[in-house]
Amino acid sequence: MESFLFQATIYLSAAVISVPIAARLGLGSVLGYLAAGILIGPVFGLVGAETRDLQHFAEFGVVMMLFLIGLELDPKALWNMRHRLVGLGGSQVLITAGLVAGVAYLLGQPTNQAIAIGMIFSLSSTAIVLQTLDEKRLMQTAGGRSSFSVLLTQDIAVIPMLALLPLLGSGMAPSGDGHGGGGGGHGGNEAGLVGGETTAGDHAERVTNLIEALPNWGITLLTLAAVGAIVVAGVFGTRPVFRYIHRARLRELYTALSLLIVISIAYVMSLVGLSPALGAFLAGVVLANSEFRHEIESDIEPFKGLLLGLFFITVGAGISFPRFFESPFQILFLTLALMLVKGAVLYGLAQAFDLGRRNRWLFTLGLAQAGEFGFVLTSFSLQTGVIGQDLSEMILLVVAMSMLLTPLFFILWEQINKRVSESMETARPQADEIDEQSQIIIAGIGRFGQVVNRMLQLAGFETIVLDHDLDTIQLMRKFGFKGFFGDPTRPELLHAAGLGTAKVLVVTMDDPKNVTSLVKFARKARPDLHIIARAYDRNHVYELYRAGADDIVREVFDSSLRAGRYVLENIGLSEFEAAELEKAFFKIDRSALRELADLWKPGVPISKNEPYMERARALNAELESALSAKYDELRGRRDADDEEEDDEDDASGGDEGPRKDARVA
Repeated sequence: MESFLFQATIYLSAAVISVPIAARLGLGSVLGYLAAGILIGPVFGLVGAETRDLQHFAEFGVVMMLFLIGLELDPKALWNMRHRLVGLGGSQVLITAGLVAGVAYLLGQPTNQAIAIGMIFSLSSTAIVLQTLDEKRLMQTAGGRSSFSVLLTQDIAVIPMLALLPLLGSGMAPSGDGHGGGGGGHGGNEAGLVGGETTAGDHAERVTNLIEALPNWGITLLTLAAVGAIVVAGVFGTRPVFRYIHRARLRELYTALSLLIVISIAYVMSLVGLSPALGAFLAGVVLANSEFRHEIESDIEPFKGLLLGLFFITVGAGISFPRFFESPFQILFLTLALMLVKGAVLYGLAQAFDLGRRNRWLFTLGLAQAGEFGFVLTSFSLQTGVIGQDLSEMILLVVAMSMLLTPLFFILWEQINKRVSESMETARPQADEIDEQSQIIIAGIGRFGQVVNRMLQLAGFETIVLDHDLDTIQLMRKFGFKGFFGDPTRPELLHAAGLGTAKVLVVTMDDPKNVTSLVKFARKARPDLHIIARAYDRNHVYELYRAGADDIVREVFDSSLRAGRYVLENIGLSEFEAAELEKAFFKIDRSALRELADLWKPGVPISKNEPYMERARALNAELESALSAKYDELRGRRDADDEEEDDEDDASGGDEGPRKDARVA
């Protein structure tokens, strides 16, 4: 027990120390976990042989991750991805496996070993890639979606690879059960009998032996039945069970049920020889339209994050540095050569499937490594006699080193993306020639500016719209609204649009810095011009106030006020009372904001501006008192009105009013 607690302390301490440092340096959590594993394993020797066994447990984090990804997809979305799953993903696996196998054969490996090496290295790291894409918010980009398609195809491809590897064996496999992708060596075989009682591991072994005793057609039918059972249980079984759990009103039971779903599916898929991760993904897709989806996500997410982190730590801790230092240059050369070959295949496929330039590099650099399923296939190849011990150690080192380099490749992609953005900026199309002028100029036509422009034009006023997004301008023109492409912050474009004679300038661009600089320029050029500006937050309000804006609109303030008014109406206040409180809050907050603007200091954090903080606290107390007094006034007025209505009802009888209609804000 003490040993277990010590090991748990080591692993958790390494993660808590290393990961925040890596994240703060912009390296991402994955590199932090890998570094933590290297430090507690090869460097300081704080963990030992238990790392490999722990890694098999931590791989369950990959299963949970694919289950959560499946929850984000529905069957229709998965069907829409079919051409990328089959075409892009299938091509990547086949071409990469063929090229790597060919290179291995040319380097002197026997045919069967070359094929095994090709299959092992054709796979990429689902755990690292998806975790990094999610952290950097790249999953919804074209490159991120294409990467996910390939990773999903690779997970599916593991199944036929596990079936093919025994056919490549030499018949000299070590004794032991290899069923389930090399997991037999870590199963319950050595558990045996304790005190004459049958263990759970022995039960699992009996079930496995029973399945293996079936004929091939029986195993096929059992596999189809398992997949069908998962689908049927997901569609028809989860809702009644969740409703049953809901009646208990115990939060921990939701977590227990969510874990039960994932663990049981993984177990069933392992029994029939399929990938647990694939089964979990399938179950997630089935449950994607369930009303309990968000509940399941919130329960599973913490376990997924911890297990994935543990998996990355074990990868780092499991790197054999003595073996690495025997031939470091050879291993580094093989690792970089592998990533170069995979990168060339990925880049060519990205071009063939018409990915954009920056997405092409994201797709290439993100998937160029070997993956965690490489450990499984290598172990299984060793058990079935396809490869020897020395070759397996070399392969595992190459897999681990490529995974270790992957976060650095994502950093390289960020630099490439930055340069691509800069080159695209310099190669932008020429700005339109502005041949019209108006008394109203709108700079920026995003979500905010579009509403302003439509309202003005529908009221019969002509506007001049400027925006630096060519796609947005072209879309406007399709809807019959005229706009001009160009950077609104360029003085010559503003003057061409009629800055010298305009009455109103509306600045609604997304970038707060551009909004502030444009307001400063316009105020300097036209002291008499009325400027209406969109503010990002309170600090931006102060900047725009100093810059000379006349009307400053906080982009979410009015909508937040409306939402607050709806809340008041639905907890007992009348529409009139809620509207009056909304108006009172608006007036008092605007007055307070105007007063605080004089105390605000550019470049000084608000928390360190003592005069500002002191006055803000006082104004907040005044706001609370004023709203309370307003509420008391409205409450007193309502009580008086209720007394009058009661008198009228006593005389004529009451009647229920019409039901309030729902509103769309």
